[in-house]
Parts: sequence; structure tokens; C-alpha cells
Amino acid sequence: MSTLKRFFQDTIIYGIATVVPRLLNFILVPLHTDVLDTKDYSVNTTFYIWAAFFNVLLTYGMETSFFRFFSRAEDKKKVYSTSFIALTTTTLLFFGLVMLFQDSFIRLVDLDPFFFNILFSVLILDTLVVIPFAYLRATNRPIRFASVKLLNIFIVFAINSYFLWLVPKFPDFAPQYVLDHFTQKDILGYIFLANLIASGITFLILLPYFFKTKIQFSFSLFKQMWKYGWPIMLAGISFIINENLDKLLLKDILSEEIMGAYSGCYKLAVFMMIFIQAFRMGAEPFFFNHAKEKNAKTTYAKILEYFVICGGIILLILVCFIDIFKQYMIPNQEYWKAMAIVPIILLANLFLGIYHNLAVWYKLTDKTRMGMYISLFGALVTVILNITLIGKFGFMVAAWATLAAYGSMMLISYFYGRKYYLVPYNVKKIGFYLLLSVGLSAVSFIYFRQNYIVAALFVLIFVGITYFKEQEDIKKIVKRS
Repeated sequence: MSTLKRFFQDTIIYGIATVVPRLLNFILVPLHTDVLDTKDYSVNTTFYIWAAFFNVLLTYGMETSFFRFFSRAEDKKKVYSTSFIALTTTTLLFFGLVMLFQDSFIRLVDLDPFFFNILFSVLILDTLVVIPFAYLRATNRPIRFASVKLLNIFIVFAINSYFLWLVPKFPDFAPQYVLDHFTQKDILGYIFLANLIASGITFLILLPYFFKTKIQFSFSLFKQMWKYGWPIMLAGISFIINENLDKLLLKDILSEEIMGAYSGCYKLAVFMMIFIQAFRMGAEPFFFNHAKEKNAKTTYAKILEYFVICGGIILLILVCFIDIFKQYMIPNQEYWKAMAIVPIILLANLFLGIYHNLAVWYKLTDKTRMGMYISLFGALVTVILNITLIGKFGFMVAAWATLAAYGSMMLISYFYGRKYYLVPYNVKKIGFYLLLSVGLSAVSFIYFRQNYIVAALFVLIFVGITYFKEQEDIKKIVKRS
């Protein structure tokens, strides 16, 4: 249980580094949806979709490769130096490519040239600090990692709050230049500039890690890391397709307004996303570092049980009290026409979290190509369902396609994992908690929506049953904490 205790401790710290930024972003959502109409919100969404896509492309799986090789290498400095030099070199090559073909890139992303330049600058800065951030995680420095991440998001939050709330409410606090430049386009520019300033400061803070070791590049090591990482890159691109293709297609097939409403309501799944991201931050280095322990597989199985229980509680609370959350997070009723997607997206993200947990088998057996194939299959499901059905049945297709993609990926990963790296997952127990959470959520949303007495009762039922069945493990964890 001490191993699990360390996992939970690290996950809590990484969780803070994930939860606080997401919570601040959560606070920014009502601010953004209040000052931006659905059409402008679609531009905001497009910016971050392309940021996510190029981020995966520019890092090409090197972060996960770094964890894999750093954890088992005798010469860890060589792993750090090689991966850092590789990412820096490819980032500079990307810089040159964009400079040569800037007009083509602008047409590709369909953004205003000013917005594109901000996007491009943020991508360069964020890619250069990927390995320094990974180094902090791999060397068990979660507090340092968390403090830099938190500073980044506080800067974003402060700049957004100043330009989108303080200036409109109290114009005396703003210089005349700002007041003269406060159109809808300027507001979008301030939102994007906040990210650029935060990325620049983060880059300066982590600059000392650029000189952490002597310069040494091992081409043979890089080849191994590339071989391990490129399937992860394709899997990441597939994930971006699963997460974001629906939004781009809604914009092209239906309208920018529908895409904006859909994207705004999608944000209500933020708490599930926070939980999954916090789990991944703690789990990825943990899985690699404890792979050689005798009880590793048993530990992995137990972690998945806890993950499903916690995810089930989050799903149930969000669905049962969805109309309360929407009042505070999306006060602009123009967005509410897409509210029915939220329960489906929440469940889809829970499936995605289970998939990330199950993915331990292909990461530890160096079969990352299998992860790539699974992700590509999920992307194929997303593409086919969205392209063929959105025009006929509307935006709800996009939510169901996301659920179908992540659900199929979860099942395929589980069955292949049994073949290559058998972890003794308690499928009956996991299935029970999953069905209980989904069942109560569905009944609440369909038959007892806005009946908060029944909603609270359903949450208490789930928590009570969980405690009754898991009380021995809960007591052990509490006793050792």
C-alpha cells in the first residue's frame, strides 16, 4: 500500500498543477462566453484546436519516449541532452518552414494573420520547454513542476480578467490606447496574447534547464526514441481528431454559431477532463518507475478500480446538477441549445480515462504501434460518423461519435492488453461501478432533471454503496496516510 500511497501523493501534487489551471480556465469560460457571441467563440475554439494539433506534431512523442528511456538508462544525462537537442532542432526547422510558407499556413488554419502569428509564437515557446518539464516529472520534482505550471495559468487568468472584465467594468483603470482598441477582434487578440505572455515567462523560468547537462547527442539513442515515439505522435494526432474534428466539421457543415454553442457546452466536461489529466500526470512516470516490482500488475489493477469509482462520482454529480453548473459556467443562453451533449461527452471522457489507464500494456512492452493503431481506429470512427451523419441529424451526432470512438478504443485496448500484458483487472467490479454511475445519471437527466432532492439521493446512493464495498481498502489508505 506504500507504493499506492506514493502514487496518490504525486497524483495530488500533479493534480493541483492540473486542477487549478483548469479551474481558472473554468472561471474564464463564463467570461469568454459572456463577451463573445457564438460566432466569435468559434474563432477562439479554432485557435486552440490548431494549437493542440501542432503541439502533438512538434513534440512527436518525445515526452513519453523521454520517460521510457530516462527511467531505465544508466546515463540519464545523455537521454536528457539527446531529447532536448532533438526537439530544439526540429522546432527551429519548423520555425524556418513557417517563415517560408506563412501564407499557406494561414490559409490552412483559417485564422487572421495576427492571430496566426500569436499561435505560431506560442507553439515555439511551449515546444522548447517540453523536455525541461518532463525532466522535473521524471526526477520526482512535482512541486517545482506545479509551481511553474500554476504561474503560467495565473498570468493567463490575470490578463484575461483585466481586459475582459476590469476594463469594461472600470474603464478608468485602462490607458487610452486600450480603450481605443476594444472591438470584438481586439478582445480575441487579448485572449490569445495572454497565452503568449505566459508562455514567454515560462520559457524564461525554465531557461536554466536548457544548460542542465553538457551537450551530447547520441544518434543511435535518438533513433530508438524516435522509433518508440512516432506511433505515440500519430496516436496523439488521432486524439486531436477525436476531440476536435467534430467542431471543425460543425463549422463547415452547419454554421459557426452552432460550432460555438457546441464548443461552449463541451466545456462543461472540464471537471472530468481535469480528473483524467491529473491522473495521467501522476500515472505515466509511476507506471514506468514501478514496472519491475513484483506486485506491479496488481497495483495497476487496483488503480483502475479507484479511477472508475472517482470518475463515476464525477459523472453522476455533473449530470445530476448540470442545470446549476450551466447557470454559472455558461450564463449566455445563446449557448444552451447544445446542452444535451454534456452527459454524452462526460461519459466519453470517462471511457478515454479508462483507455489511458489500460494503455500501460503497450507502453511497458514497447508496442506503441498498437496504441497508434487503436487511436487511428478511434479517429476513423470519428471521421466516418461525423462526415456522414452531421448533415442529416445535426450536432448531436458529434457527441455520439466521440462516445463511440473512445468506447471502442477502451474495449480494443482491454482485449489486446490481455494478450500482451495481462493485468488482473476486476472487470465485474469495474463494470458494476460504471453501470451504476451511468444508470443513475441517465435516470436523473431524463426523468428527474432539476429535481435536486432526487439528484442528491442518487449521489448518496452511489457513495454509500462504494463505501460499503470498499471500506477495508479505504481504511487502509487512511490509516497509512
